[in-house]
Amino acid sequence: MVKKNIAILGSTGSIGTQALEVVKAHPDSFSVEVLTAQNNADLLIAQAKEFSPNAVVMVNEDHYLKVKEALIPLGIKVFAGESSLASIVEMDSIDLVLTALVGYSGLQPTIKAIEAGKTIALANKETLVVAGELITALAKQKRVNIFPVDSEHSAIFQCLVGEFHNPIEKIILTASGGPFRGRKRDELVNITKAQALKHPNWTMGAKVTIDSASLMNKGLEVIEAKWLFDVRADQIEVVVHPQSIVHSLVQFQDSSIKAQLGLPDMRLPIQFAMTYPERLPSNFPRFDFTKYPSLTFEQPDTETFRNLALAFEAMKRGGNSPCVLNAANEVAVESFLADKVGFLAMSDVVERCLEKVSFVAKPSYNDYVETNRETRARAKELIDLRI
Repeated sequence: MVKKNIAILGSTGSIGTQALEVVKAHPDSFSVEVLTAQNNADLLIAQAKEFSPNAVVMVNEDHYLKVKEALIPLGIKVFAGESSLASIVEMDSIDLVLTALVGYSGLQPTIKAIEAGKTIALANKETLVVAGELITALAKQKRVNIFPVDSEHSAIFQCLVGEFHNPIEKIILTASGGPFRGRKRDELVNITKAQALKHPNWTMGAKVTIDSASLMNKGLEVIEAKWLFDVRADQIEVVVHPQSIVHSLVQFQDSSIKAQLGLPDMRLPIQFAMTYPERLPSNFPRFDFTKYPSLTFEQPDTETFRNLALAFEAMKRGGNSPCVLNAANEVAVESFLADKVGFLAMSDVVERCLEKVSFVAKPSYNDYVETNRETRARAKELIDLRI
């Protein structure tokens, strides 16, 4: 495998830190060219000292001087601000950009990286949720590969290797069900953020963990799958699989189903996205069938967990509706984590925004920007009215 120079956007988050574990395990295969962080200056400094990137970006400009003073003497270039985050991906020396940013913030840097012809390892599902049509068209135009990092989409991609000439009949995304699987609406009225942040199987950042508890994460993954694998809404199914061993499945037109299995460990899909088409050795824990004598599957409860149904509705409607869904959800989750809105009320905010925000059937990039702005303002108004 030819050594790849990588940029990790969001290196201090859960995906970014695990990506650096992969890099550390394979120093002959990867060189870190760029690291970026939103707020965690101390960890960014420590990572830069260990991996010696060409440059770093501290998005929050309040921490710029601290990072600069620590790294400039080491010959590491230091930049600050969102504009630097978007432009750094254009560096000629970068081979692959891992976008591990959270939410809408990943859109512009991903667009810039595709325009610069960089291979993308995509951990920022919101990029395709918000602007899937724009992103996939641009990637085709620039002949850029987008390799999925989410465990479910990586599983689908792995099932499709060697099958790209065979039409997909159905994609089956698995969901753990989160910490509240089996509970009804009246049991979720007084859920706290501490309870929602206790995922049974995965260790993730706060935003993704709350999304998983509300099933919005699965809804966003459904929309991402549509664009990644060029399928219709009626070709995507979600099943709840509490053990999180079967990461997703693909059914072909002859009725055969392929599945990808493994222990819940994000380093595997991260490594596969970074090394495809190679499979490098790893010391990751191995799955033992005898320790999992029963793997179970059930239908999701979309009446209790309405976000999944709302995501399917937004995907079927198309246009800027998924952008509305994402923006409203980001505001709702932020407010839930700040104790400003209840767990069930997050779905109410999303639903109201889908009803009220201006619909655009064929959005441009500027339409997405305006939709994001309008939706966030509308969501904040709705939440303020509930307080």
